[in-house]
Amino acid sequence: MKLVKSRLFVNSGKLAPYIFISPFIISFLVFGLYPMGYSITMSFWKWTAGGPQEFRGFDNFVKLLTSDPYFKLSLWNSFVLMIFGSGLQHLFAIPLAIILDDKSIKGRDFFKLTFFLPYITSVVSIVLIFSQLYDENYGWLNYIIVNVLGQDKVRWVTESVPIKTSISIMLNWQFIGWNTLIYLAGLQSIDESLYEAAEIDGATKIQQVFSITLPLLKPVIFFTLTLSIIGGFQIFEQPFVLLGGYEKMGGPGNAGLTSAFYLMATGFSYGRYGKASAIAWLMFIVVIVMNILHKKIVHSDE
Repeated sequence: MKLVKSRLFVNSGKLAPYIFISPFIISFLVFGLYPMGYSITMSFWKWTAGGPQEFRGFDNFVKLLTSDPYFKLSLWNSFVLMIFGSGLQHLFAIPLAIILDDKSIKGRDFFKLTFFLPYITSVVSIVLIFSQLYDENYGWLNYIIVNVLGQDKVRWVTESVPIKTSISIMLNWQFIGWNTLIYLAGLQSIDESLYEAAEIDGATKIQQVFSITLPLLKPVIFFTLTLSIIGGFQIFEQPFVLLGGYEKMGGPGNAGLTSAFYLMATGFSYGRYGKASAIAWLMFIVVIVMNILHKKIVHSDE
């Protein structure tokens, strides 16, 4: 009897960890893996809201890649915004993190909080504020451009290039602080004795940055750039709110029509769920390929 109890105790001890993590596993299977599998199935069908389902094989994918002008345009828009809206953040975030890493600076905690606040601010609130700044006739930006700089006013939300610029500015403002704090955490893991040795050898601050900081920060840079690539192809809320929702489809010339925007419009505005699922999986493939190329570039010298 004691032997049976001891075996039960041992078995229950082995099962305990799985019992504790079971809520996550169940929720992932129900709300993660199952929808993913279902969307793969839908991508091979003509699946519309309230209409009959018809198996089409790879027809949805072929049409998106060959004859759908909106999909190609949305990929291009997403790529441009990924470069200037997501990628450009790091050129500001790394220097800011290096400056904040200097312990002689007073009020470092205040600046950390200030830089992080845009990240936790509602996207809708951010877009509404920036839409006032971008107003063609009464916005502060055009007031400065016309009355201070003496230039013609910019049509921020009615022309192709300004639309991309306006979205990129919002993205940079929102996420620079987030990346700054990630880089700051990476900087604090670098051994200070390396800087002391370099200083003794006569290295300047700039030389220390390029010889010590950036090489040792490479894993963090790879991580943040990976997130930026993924985030760049998930841009939806900013152009959706700024440019008038599904009816405007990214504004004049569809300049703000990103891949995520087109996916949402196809699925939830036009009710073409099969096509929307195909868009989602093509976006997934594009992001995977770009991250593989990114990894090869970053680790090319190793």
